[in-house]
Amino acid sequence: MAGASMNSIKSRMKSVSSTMQITKAMELVATSKLRRARERAEHARPFFEIAERAIRTVLLLEDAAASRYVRPGEGEVLYVVIAGDRGLAGGYNNNVFRAHAQLSATEGGTVLPIGKKALEYYRRRGASLFSESYGTVAELGVGDAFALAQAIAAAYMEGRFSRVELIYTHFASMISQQVRHTTLLPLTAPDAPSAASALSEAEDVDTLLDGIVPPYIGGVLHAAISESLASESGARRASMNAANKNAEGMLDELMLRFNRARQAVITQEITEIVSGAEAL
Repeated sequence: MAGASMNSIKSRMKSVSSTMQITKAMELVATSKLRRARERAEHARPFFEIAERAIRTVLLLEDAAASRYVRPGEGEVLYVVIAGDRGLAGGYNNNVFRAHAQLSATEGGTVLPIGKKALEYYRRRGASLFSESYGTVAELGVGDAFALAQAIAAAYMEGRFSRVELIYTHFASMISQQVRHTTLLPLTAPDAPSAASALSEAEDVDTLLDGIVPPYIGGVLHAAISESLASESGARRASMNAANKNAEGMLDELMLRFNRARQAVITQEITEIVSGAEAL
């Protein structure tokens, strides 16, 4: 019986060790991806800041408050939800879905899922989808973000949506990722519009906004995608690190049990030898 127990423990130890090799490899991959995603997010920030300053300047014009980009429409809400392409990242994906559920609890709307997990999640629930073309978040580049921004801005200007909400995960640190949401449209006009601006009052506000808003939204989406990718890698790294620690704990426990079982076998053999000697 003790021998069978030892074989069972050795088999479990081998299984845990094999799993631990996989989780360690996944932790290394997540660390590498995290470094690249953080660099990508840092490179996206300058353009976003320039576009944001340009929009604030245009919104200072007196006619800006009347723009369709500033006034909410009568349509439903469009929720842009950025999740991951894979699981094994702790609560990363579920936290995003929970935030969307809370935000949309009082009013329905259409969902634009970005990422494989988001697309699968909302497909299963029969949600109204704006597009199913963005199922791999890791492959989305600047051009994809700008093309998506053009489609969102056009749909908003057509009156299909009253608001456009973005839900993503902000990378705060290696161990902290925070789900956030921001309103992409309508834009928030200053409380006190003023004619004092570096722009000429002869400029048409709608024309200016048509040229600035889509690139601005594209910059926000690209930055949010980069933040989400970094957050996913950070969450997966933390999850795999925790799995490695648990595996080490299991191996220590199994080794202790194995040594006890081996000691029991040795004790039994010694007892049998002594008993046999006494019988002689």
